[in-house]
Amino acid sequence: MDYRSSDSTAGTETAVGSLHIPGPRAEDRMPDTVTSAVKIVIVGGFGVGKTTMVGSVSEIRPLTTEETMTQAGIGVDDNYGSETKTATTVAMDFGRISITDELVLYLFGTPGQERFWFLWNGLFEGALGAVVLIDTRRLEVSFDVIGRLEERGVPFVIANNAFPDGPRYPNEELRNALDLDPHVPIVECDARRRASSRDVLMTLMRYLHEMALARA
Repeated sequence: MDYRSSDSTAGTETAVGSLHIPGPRAEDRMPDTVTSAVKIVIVGGFGVGKTTMVGSVSEIRPLTTEETMTQAGIGVDDNYGSETKTATTVAMDFGRISITDELVLYLFGTPGQERFWFLWNGLFEGALGAVVLIDTRRLEVSFDVIGRLEERGVPFVIANNAFPDGPRYPNEELRNALDLDPHVPIVECDARRRASSRDVLMTLMRYLHEMALARA
């Protein structure tokens, strides 16, 4: 796969008929040293911080598909603990981060509201692994998310997004509450901070590497 095909017109315009479509910004252009890319999916319930994480860690301007929440969602969407949210992801978030000069991660954030979960099928195609963001105020919204990953056989790590008013639990209590296998990593993070989000992704990459070695 040519990972630079979409970046070849960086800083230029492409003519399509009478239209002139601007190319990517110069700062978003894929480095020439990149030889491979990995797809990672960031999942979780509504309002757990998926869009925030993609935006904080992406080295390019993230693509978001947030729409204003309306009264149509009342009684349909569970926004407990996120009552102040005014927008929600309806398709996906997308970002990119370089791990090394040769390897980049493509980040796809999924919609959190259950009525948009049918979009997950396409987003999970080709994904090497996933980050499950959890909110300790609403652990129950993570149960179905984790179940879907396990059904698909997608390796994942748990990232406990530490909200200021969220209760704190030892990792083993979280592991028991979420019914996780002993080997699934659990890390605490602040999705607003680039370094913290980057550390979560590095935890996932190390976990995937360990799994690959164990299968070898």
